[in-house]
Amino acid sequence: MAKKITNLLIFLPLGIILIVFCVANRQVVTLAFNPFLPEDRVLSLSAPFFVFIFIALIIGMVVGSAATWLNQGKYRKRARTEAKEAVRWQAEADRHKNRAEEIVGQLPRGDALARAEG
Repeated sequence: MAKKITNLLIFLPLGIILIVFCVANRQVVTLAFNPFLPEDRVLSLSAPFFVFIFIALIIGMVVGSAATWLNQGKYRKRARTEAKEAVRWQAEADRHKNRAEEIVGQLPRGDALARAEG
């Protein structure tokens, strides 16, 4: 319930702001990709201004996410290496535990009790 209220308090004002932004920026603008001849219709796009702003935001989020993911690769590699090492150490500890239990099982009954109490 609290999560729904929090989402409502965050996303409702954000949605209202985005709707107002879209309505305020409905004018059609032309984005020219030819810097030497901006009037060239082959290398230009015409759309409402808010479309270009949203596209720029989406591209920025994708590029930022990719840069963060690539930058954190060394940490993911280290975590994989340490996880494999932890599994190896756990297996070795289990082998030692089993070996210790075998040794204790081979001792005479009196010696085993004396060692366990001492």
